[in-house]
Amino acid sequence: MKKFLLFAGIIMLCSFQTKKPVKVVFFGDSITEYGVQPTGFITLIQQRLKAEQKDKDYEVAGAGIGGNKIYDLYLRYEDDVLTKNPDEVVIWVGVNDVWHKRMFGTGTDWDKFGRFYTALIKKMQAKNIKVIICTPASVGEKTDYSNELDGDLNKYSNIIRDLAKQNNCDLVDFRTLCHEYNVKNNPTNKGEGILTKDGVHLNDEGNKFVADLFYKTLFK
Repeated sequence: MKKFLLFAGIIMLCSFQTKKPVKVVFFGDSITEYGVQPTGFITLIQQRLKAEQKDKDYEVAGAGIGGNKIYDLYLRYEDDVLTKNPDEVVIWVGVNDVWHKRMFGTGTDWDKFGRFYTALIKKMQAKNIKVIICTPASVGEKTDYSNELDGDLNKYSNIIRDLAKQNNCDLVDFRTLCHEYNVKNNPTNKGEGILTKDGVHLNDEGNKFVADLFYKTLFK
């Protein structure tokens, strides 16, 4: 009888223990860095989690630094991501790997991009972290593929799509989804001002769009 009561007590104690929240870290460049601003997509996600009373189930944080490329993420993932003890990491990178080639003569060659990205995924998966990866959205919002860097962005996006399949990662295909949005909402083929302020960085509408897509993917 005593053993039964002890066992029943343990069961009751366990049932009252607080469930550990799932920690999600968004890891990327300036787009992610700005995501923690008052109207940023990370802030919007946090607000929606609270409004839907899911904020005890999920803990969301940003780890974005402006100008970062894939190798920057690889070099800082231990200090900026692993120290947060995440359960899930969303990697959103690629714009600067393409854009900075043209702007500054830097950037990342496509073959090195794939190797660094693969190594980063493997490092995180070895820690039992679920990895979600994203294609870069745009450097210019024209819908007829006349933006100067559309070709390279498509190539790097294809690399990310392949990596998602090869490494069993969930994929958020912003390259496709943002283009589809612009086709519907950019009838005059403007280069910016639809989802972005400057062709790259999200405006308020872009932050809402991205927050909604992430929410549907991560917080079901």
